[in-house]
Amino acid sequence: MSSGSSSWSNSPSSNSEWSKKGNKMFEEALAYYGVGAPNLCEKVASAMGGTKSTEEMRRHFQFLVDDVNSIEHGRIPFPKYKTQGFWT
Repeated sequence: MSSGSSSWSNSPSSNSEWSKKGNKMFEEALAYYGVGAPNLCEKVASAMGGTKSTEEMRRHFQFLVDDVNSIEHGRIPFPKYKTQGFWT
């Protein structure tokens, strides 16, 4: 592991954090390829232009799955969003 804690790194193998833009790209690539696609992590890593490694894709995907499962099982409260419109 690197001793740096930079959120932005040019190294695809770094243990960097994910930006909002990176998360959005990740989600869009997942939607495009589908969760059941063969070699999903490799495809998503390629779609993101090599900014993240395949292993980082696997870890981020597992984090997403764990997060969704926690929300669905009531371990994390559903967020209360401020909305505008006739339903508020």
